[in-house]
Amino acid sequence: MNNDIRSTLEELKNGSISVDEALLAIKKKPFEDIGFAKVDLHRAIRQGAPEVVYGAGKTVGQMIGILKVMQDNGVKTILVTRLKPEDADELKKIFDMHYRKDARIGIVGEMPEKTGIGAIVVATGGTSDIPVAEEAALTAEAHGNEVIRLYDVGVAGLHRTLSHLDEIMSATVIIAIAGMEGALASVIGGLADCPVIAVPTSVGYGASFNGLSALLSMLNSCASGVSVVNIDNGFGAGYLASMINHIGKKE
Repeated sequence: MNNDIRSTLEELKNGSISVDEALLAIKKKPFEDIGFAKVDLHRAIRQGAPEVVYGAGKTVGQMIGILKVMQDNGVKTILVTRLKPEDADELKKIFDMHYRKDARIGIVGEMPEKTGIGAIVVATGGTSDIPVAEEAALTAEAHGNEVIRLYDVGVAGLHRTLSHLDEIMSATVIIAIAGMEGALASVIGGLADCPVIAVPTSVGYGASFNGLSALLSMLNSCASGVSVVNIDNGFGAGYLASMINHIGKKE
């Protein structure tokens, strides 16, 4: 949407449209009230990316209403997170949706071109962390980023991490996803010269406390440049990584 407004302003500058025509193109309601939801139509203007639909707790009918409003207002790529398979099946009857069951993510519409300044690396400690990793990776890709996946490179076999030094050291942002003790974030943080976003997962045995142990380990990381999002919050990590990867585009 920011690109659409920029194009309109360029047309105004070049004299190909009038001031009134430019105002008409830009002047939209900041949100549309459809009773059960107020769909934010100016999110892309403020934040650079359109609203994301959180699927958990919403009925299929509510999601259909929200998605239709967004499409009617020109949103070409819509992300639906925490979407149940049975709800995805119903939405696919109406919308052009790609659904990933492992990540619980639906993507309505076409994937955008890659506009980030570099690559985002998504690394996991183990295979069991992949669902959270895919939520992060697909979120980043749906926001126009190149994503490199490094799965099952945990510290129990440190040579697996070290075999990917080229990808780690050339990344613009790294998302380190791990359960158990969550040590992967500190290891990668000590190797990389870019921001590292740590995602603790609820993977682990009893004393991991459903991810709390990994969360506390990551919060206490001795590696500089490591930030932490909530347990299993792949979406939050992918979105933040996208923002970092697009900072240079603001200049």
